[in-house]
Amino acid sequence: MAPSAIEEHPPIQRVPVKAWNRPAPTGEKLDWAPLVQIDLSRFDEPGGKQELAKQLYDAVTRVGFWVVVGHGLDEDRVLRQFSLGNAFFKEPLEEKRSFPCNFAEGEYFGYRENSRWVGDTGVKENIEMLNVPKAIPAWDGVPKHRIVRQNYDEIASFHRDLFDNVIRKLFVLMAIILELPEDYLVNAHAYDQLSDDHLRYMIYNTRTQEEWDKAQGYSKGGHTDFGSLTLLFSQHVAGLQIRTPEGEWKWVKPVDGGITCNAADTLSFLTNGFIKSTIHRVVTPPKDQLDIARLGLLYFCRPGDHTIMRTVPSPVLDRLGMLSEEDKNPSKPAPTGTEYVRARVKDVHHKTVLDRRENTSFEFKGLKVQNYYA
Repeated sequence: MAPSAIEEHPPIQRVPVKAWNRPAPTGEKLDWAPLVQIDLSRFDEPGGKQELAKQLYDAVTRVGFWVVVGHGLDEDRVLRQFSLGNAFFKEPLEEKRSFPCNFAEGEYFGYRENSRWVGDTGVKENIEMLNVPKAIPAWDGVPKHRIVRQNYDEIASFHRDLFDNVIRKLFVLMAIILELPEDYLVNAHAYDQLSDDHLRYMIYNTRTQEEWDKAQGYSKGGHTDFGSLTLLFSQHVAGLQIRTPEGEWKWVKPVDGGITCNAADTLSFLTNGFIKSTIHRVVTPPKDQLDIARLGLLYFCRPGDHTIMRTVPSPVLDRLGMLSEEDKNPSKPAPTGTEYVRARVKDVHHKTVLDRRENTSFEFKGLKVQNYYA
């Protein structure tokens, strides 16, 4: 009897991941924003949370940006995530396009191609990104690019540790500032609940000075972020600027081992503007870094289906006169965090041309935010 034929499948070729290291910092003298550093290694010390909350107060209520150090995430793990992102952007376009962001539905998971034109300048945006949802059962069916599939346990572990080591602690500090139960904002953004949280690999591809001038002559790119918290790992290529409380644009300096953090729109909505969602932008890098692609590693934390966008019952807001009777009404109609963020994503990104929006605003079910592009 002849042996049965056995169908053999060729092994799936692994995507090579070359170690990535940060380029040299710029040698130019830039006007850096003075941002407070929050050392989370002190979080569990006696009185540590209370002291850190005092340090964070001005950053979240006036500046909107700060830097976290002492977060406990090993530098080798951080560089490995940068390396994975760098390897993804070197993949063939066909592979990157295999799972694109579904902006028509306001969904941001997947690949965003640098295909949108900047007005009538003849220049395209230079941004590519890959957004990977947090590792919860609800998102098991979300498609994954092959580099994500092949390294998913590592990516998922980094997701979770980043939330537990940094995001959770920051929400505790903010709850202390607001005189709410320490777990109030953590629960509103619970990792295991359905939300559009994602880890983002991002790259600003190089442009000529002329292309930068054309693009920024059309739009300076000022904006606020859509969700609650944004975390940006330092990568040394200067480009990020914030608009200070005094109305000046200042550069954000990369900090070795640091994570630059900023509050975003939904956190501002939840606190009636007490926590500030600050305008920021990415501009032409310094001349000594113009020919270096600006690779980014970020995490976006967003309130989910279980979080209604009603003002939190903070005694601090009440004392400041920032809680109206309507705000205190628990039955006040309001969208969920997911509904708002997806409506905002669709409004901003479901288009083929970046249009000017100076002096306009976006409104969804009573939540209103100014569009900043000047």
